[in-house]
Amino acid sequence: MEQKMEQENLQGKERRRNVLQEIWEHPLYAEAYRQLQEAEQGRKFCCHSAEHFLDVARIAYIQNLEERLGIRREVLYTAALLHDIGKALQYKERIPHEIASAEIAGTILNDLGDEFSKEEKAAILQAIRGHRSSRNGQTDLERLLYESDKKSRLCFICPAEAECNWEQAKKNMEVDR
Repeated sequence: MEQKMEQENLQGKERRRNVLQEIWEHPLYAEAYRQLQEAEQGRKFCCHSAEHFLDVARIAYIQNLEERLGIRREVLYTAALLHDIGKALQYKERIPHEIASAEIAGTILNDLGDEFSKEEKAAILQAIRGHRSSRNGQTDLERLLYESDKKSRLCFICPAEAECNWEQAKKNMEVDR
């Protein structure tokens, strides 16, 4: 009996939709990511790679658990995967990347159907638009994305830190920050 329940559990996990993989494989995401990697080739400052997106997601998720905020993992990871995806448009067309990223994210979120509630979609888009600065009244998701984005950067060991134009207050200059 126990073995049968374990097998049914495993089958349920296999059938569960992997929305994060769907985002990664979405044609709009794949093209925006390709353009971003091309635009940042040879860049000496922080790059916006899959490693960065996943670092932000993991830091946000840990902080979410530590603070007992109860934000769904898929919501956190989705916001993190999408928060900088429009950066190539900032380089090419001078569109602020939080705006470009939110536009791309909106299309992708709509294509995912009912994976996210209307409220979750709105919260993800708000967090993406607001991830570049801290302000009073931020939602928990917006704050987590902002803080995790900064914590994911290893400014304290970056060889280009002295040339970086980030405000000193935004730089991650400590190992455990």
